[in-house]
Amino acid sequence: MPTYRSFRLLPILALSAVLAGCATGSAHLSNPDAAAVAYRDTIDLSGRLAVTYQKEGRPQGINGNFTWTQRPGQVDVALNSQLGQTVARITVTPQSATLTQSGHAPRTDKDIDGLTRQALGWSLPVAGLADWLQGYATDASGKRLAASPAHNTVFTNDGWNLRFAEWQYGPKGSNGAFPRIIRASRSATADAEELSINIVVDPVE
Repeated sequence: MPTYRSFRLLPILALSAVLAGCATGSAHLSNPDAAAVAYRDTIDLSGRLAVTYQKEGRPQGINGNFTWTQRPGQVDVALNSQLGQTVARITVTPQSATLTQSGHAPRTDKDIDGLTRQALGWSLPVAGLADWLQGYATDASGKRLAASPAHNTVFTNDGWNLRFAEWQYGPKGSNGAFPRIIRASRSATADAEELSINIVVDPVE
């Protein structure tokens, strides 16, 4: 059985606790034929995530909250404990990635996957998430596409199996759908560890 932690700060928590709001949210999309909203370079999101990964051959689990601030040329991510404590801040630009943990000096690297794997024990796919959180992905053939409630499964060109399991209404002033629950999993390869990430996105403004 996986051992679940809340970003290394809280006692054991069940995965279902993080995803408990999945069935009770008030922003569920009623139109299954809606298309994903137009992609935005500037967007602010928040939500919850549960990560399962392998460490020394044993499954490990981490639960927590996140905030996502995206601007042209930069993404800022804050990973928070269940109690709202900021455990790590990540800034990604085309040139580099910087990760800062409480009580530690900032770490900088060109590769955000390697940086988060070294610091957190698992790799956060920021480049993929910039698309996934808005309902987009690059499929196995290299084609960038928009998912939808009717076409909600994508196998990406970098090995992720994505399922946009639930949708909600998009930001105010937009037409169409916006992901609410995203399930992403990746098998182990020579270059990457086995990893699964379940995300619940809060209603967007």
